Amino acid sequence: MLTGILNINKPINFTSHDTINKLRKILKTKKIGHAGTLDPLAIGVLPVFIGKYTKLIQFLPGEKEYIAEITLGITTDSYDSEGEILSKQKGETNQTIITEKLLNYTGTIQQQVPLKSATHYKGKKLYKYAHKGIIIDDLPSKPVTIYNIELLDISYIEIDHPVIKVKIECSAGTYIRSIANDLGKDLNCGAYLSNLIRTKSSGLHLDDSITLDELSHIVDTNTLEQFLVDPRELINWPACIINNDLINKVFLGQFIKLENTFFEHNQRIFLINNNNQIQAVGRYDSINDLIKPEIVFA
Repeated sequence: MLTGILNINKPINFTSHDTINKLRKILKTKKIGHAGTLDPLAIGVLPVFIGKYTKLIQFLPGEKEYIAEITLGITTDSYDSEGEILSKQKGETNQTIITEKLLNYTGTIQQQVPLKSATHYKGKKLYKYAHKGIIIDDLPSKPVTIYNIELLDISYIEIDHPVIKVKIECSAGTYIRSIANDLGKDLNCGAYLSNLIRTKSSGLHLDDSITLDELSHIVDTNTLEQFLVDPRELINWPACIINNDLINKVFLGQFIKLENTFFEHNQRIFLINNNNQIQAVGRYDSINDLIKPEIVFA
């Protein structure tokens, strides 16, 4: 069975789910999952896990980087260019003021999620309320962390509606279109997200990503192996080589004991064989000096 991680450059007008369905056809395998959903209008890095490594998606680091283009002076009901225009006015043009307002978002903030999103509210996804025209006055909010936000450029294709280009480094779950909408409110002119590129996600970089068309060619030329990323490159756990006898015990779910272990209590460990292949993930119990199999890739 095909196993590995791919750094896919998600195309525009594809949902993340559409991308996975396309990958299933290209790779001729059903067991595929992704980390970090991208909206249809966004492009860029989509980490894709294939085969047994789908079990590791939950452990992927959440840090992400985006290049966002935000149009000032216009608001939409979705906070991005997919939505209907709600208002228009002259956008803020003072670069110093824009920079100051952007810096207010650094650190851990409470971010209100967009109405047109997949976040659950009273048992239903919010976008289902939006499709029925139901207004939610108490939209849920959640804590997100903005590690860095930087104004890169400002352009004036339309004189009253400048477009700013912003680099944003943030935690998982951050809605960039909510940042755009909030910025518009803070500037008293309105704003929406007009373009978005995810340049980094969980240690994967856009420069190393491959498109769906490129992947089709790679598969046809039998060169896929060189594009598969090892989980150890993304997930910062120690690795430990174990012999075949211990591997068999791990496959049976049995605790194993290793000599000269220096792991922290409850630390997760990649358990690998002599061929440098990941066989399982274990968790170290320092009290009993044992490793408990947590995820097995038999």
